[in-house]
Amino acid sequence: MRIDVLTIFPEMVEGFASASLLGKGRRNGLLDVRVHDLRSVAADPHRSVDDAPFGGGAGMVLMAEPIFATVEAVDPPRPLLALGPGGRRFDQAMARELAATGGFSLLCGRYEGIDHRVHANLVDGEVSIGDYVLAGGEVAAMVILEAVGRLVPGVMGNVNSAEDESFSDGLLEYPQYTRPASLRGLAVPEVLLSGDHGRIARWRRAQSLVRTAGDRPDLWQARGGLLPGEERLLAEFGLAVPGAAAHPGR
Repeated sequence: MRIDVLTIFPEMVEGFASASLLGKGRRNGLLDVRVHDLRSVAADPHRSVDDAPFGGGAGMVLMAEPIFATVEAVDPPRPLLALGPGGRRFDQAMARELAATGGFSLLCGRYEGIDHRVHANLVDGEVSIGDYVLAGGEVAAMVILEAVGRLVPGVMGNVNSAEDESFSDGLLEYPQYTRPASLRGLAVPEVLLSGDHGRIARWRRAQSLVRTAGDRPDLWQARGGLLPGEERLLAEFGLAVPGAAAHPGR
């Protein structure tokens, strides 16, 4: 998969994309992450990429010409998505959608924003990672790079890792434990030491249900509460979801 990032701070993104899973994926030829410096096409001695807004106002605006010129020079894969507050909210579903493509590109804004002619005539859409203000789009680009990159086959190594994670099926992930089995009087749940993989899988599912209902009621409401058979699953382990609505025939 090829992912291009257009930014005025390439070192921020390049360093992040060279470490951990992303870096390993790049070294193994699974991820082709290309970071482009918008300043490299600037024509003036100061490599200017921003200017004051027409009509007045505080701050500076990223100019359209360096962005158009960079896109023409590097031919980044489409869709080309601008990072900004007006776009689709990025979530795990969108990460899976992007991971299923051959590649895509991200345009990082800065200052007071990007000349609107870029939004209207160059990019294919906009994406937001949340309703809060950042100094620029680089951090958002890193979030999307990692969320999507780790879903590319082979990047995580274990193909089952992505299937059991939070949000993979609308639920939070179950609690995880490792050695030692007893620590300062705190014991690992006995079921995880039983070797009964079927029962372990059922326990984990039940724990995901309880955790989601308690910690993320928005996710719980979106899935419609308990699905058929899940109340019996909870009862197997003496668990319940207080006040949770259940589907008929549960």
